[in-house]
Amino acid sequence: MKPVITTRPAVESDAPLLLQLILELAEYEKLTHEVVATADSLRTTLFGPSRCAEALIGCVDGVPVGMAIFFQNYSTFLSKPGIHLEDLYVQPSHRGCGLGKALITAVAKLAVERGCGRYEWTVLDWNQSAIDFYHSLGAEMKSDWRIMRVTGEALQKMSEI
Repeated sequence: MKPVITTRPAVESDAPLLLQLILELAEYEKLTHEVVATADSLRTTLFGPSRCAEALIGCVDGVPVGMAIFFQNYSTFLSKPGIHLEDLYVQPSHRGCGLGKALITAVAKLAVERGCGRYEWTVLDWNQSAIDFYHSLGAEMKSDWRIMRVTGEALQKMSEI
C-alpha cells in the first residue's frame, strides 16, 4: 500500500522534534560540531513574537519524519520578496516515498501565494542525489555564485570595525 504523505505547519510543541531532525541532518552533513540550537532557541526563533523563520513538518502515515525550515529574503533586482529554504530533511528510512518533494513544493506554493519573485536554497557540492533531485524539479544551479559567511568571533570583530 502506498504511504500517506502530508505536510503541516510546525507548531511550538514541535520544537524538540525539529531539534532532533536538525541534529540528524547535521550528522548526515558531518556538521554536528556546528549545532548550538536548542529546543528553547527554536521556540524563540520559530514561534516567538519576533520569529525569523518558519517550518513545515512532513509526515508519512501520520508519523513526523521530515522538515523544511525557510525564511523570507528580498531581491533588489526583482523588487520582490523571496523565500530561502534553509534546511530540507527527510529521515533516511523514508526517502524515496515522495515526502521530500511534498515539502519542497509546499514551500514553493507558499512562495507563489506570497507573491515572491524567487525561491532558492543551497546544496552541498558532494550531495549528488540532492542535486539530481533538485534538477528534476526544475531548479537551476547557480555555479557562478559563492556563499560568504561570517560567524562567531569573526562576526563580533567585524561589528567592531
